[in-house]
Amino acid sequence: MGQVEDKVQSYLMPTYKPASVTFVSGKGPYLFDQKGRKYLDFLSGIAVTSLGHAHEKIVAHVTEQAHKLWHVSNLFHNELAEEVAKLIDALIMFGELKSDSASGEATPEGMGRVFFANSGAESIECALKLARKCGAGRSYKIISFDGSFHGRTFGALSATAQPGKKQDFAPMLEGFIHIPYGDIDALENILAQNQVSADTTETYNLVAAVLVEPIQGENAIVVPPANYLKDIRSLCDRYGVLMIADEIQTGLGRTGEWFGFQHDHILPDIVTLAKSLANGMPIGACWAKDHVALNFAPGDHGSTFGGQPLALSAAKATLEELVTLMAPEKAKTLGAALVDRLSGLPGIEEVRGKGLLLGIKLIPRINNVDFVGKALSLGLVLNAQSSNVIRLAPPYIIDESHIDEAVGIMAKLLGGESYDI
Repeated sequence: MGQVEDKVQSYLMPTYKPASVTFVSGKGPYLFDQKGRKYLDFLSGIAVTSLGHAHEKIVAHVTEQAHKLWHVSNLFHNELAEEVAKLIDALIMFGELKSDSASGEATPEGMGRVFFANSGAESIECALKLARKCGAGRSYKIISFDGSFHGRTFGALSATAQPGKKQDFAPMLEGFIHIPYGDIDALENILAQNQVSADTTETYNLVAAVLVEPIQGENAIVVPPANYLKDIRSLCDRYGVLMIADEIQTGLGRTGEWFGFQHDHILPDIVTLAKSLANGMPIGACWAKDHVALNFAPGDHGSTFGGQPLALSAAKATLEELVTLMAPEKAKTLGAALVDRLSGLPGIEEVRGKGLLLGIKLIPRINNVDFVGKALSLGLVLNAQSSNVIRLAPPYIIDESHIDEAVGIMAKLLGGESYDI
């Protein structure tokens, strides 16, 4: 057990490191602390507030809904749930809202279906249960990748391949296999080893699904080789295994496409999303192809607060605004400008990522934790990750002046030859 302090310093459990700043309000790309000091937010609550803070349209929608209905449970029909699910389905299947799916008509591949949860981890839990339900009791193994992060609930944590996050909570759930990220041969070998011939007419795989992040966000922004997701899709098809894309951090325009898998022009069987979905209102979603989703029956899964009206009103307004803003194009253009400016700064070994999900790898002499702390003292919010990498995930509403402001602060910290940070 942890050491008990003589005097209670906080009523909160010590699951987060003590913070040096308390934010009390925000507007657009800026946050404000208790003293009224302004900070440029280039983290967006870890890729969450992609439309910035206190967005007027979203505030209006949530306020209107708050005066109408907060909660009724999923025992009753929810019009907002159908509307938001239809928007998600269109963006996943077609990368736009003007589609047969958006009008509610079936497509040759069949519409997808959505389960609403409260967080990214919960959307992963839904995906894992659905994959095993599709496996009919015999295909149950889940393959995920070294360095991956899928959440902190037990199913999501068992899928996560970062030992430091799980060692104190062992044993993990059974049936999870971790292999190197970016190594397509390793994946093929595992799938081949788990192929089973029940008799002369039937072959199936003990692996139910492959769970992959298009970019590993919590592993210091690791981008896989070109066509990696396309190759995973091909192997899953060959071996009769579901493909799950974890788009919790990469989804909804962040990488320069609506979803990271769209860079490889494929369609997974299951997609999980959260973070940017409602611009900060807690919500998660698990989308699946129609024939996959229909393996669930009433009672197989549920959530008391999943898909409640307040969160869905924020999600609907957010999705509509993201489409109006042409979020993927904004992320692509602004990301390219940011990379161009950062690449010229001293003390930076590499800038990696896509769109507005970027990692800056600093030279070994510069400590990224100290760098982020000093940037905060100068009014810039960043995030220190492992491997001496700094994560940037600014909102899509920034412009060139905000890039100038952020890069100017970083340049000030990197400008000295001593790199005394």
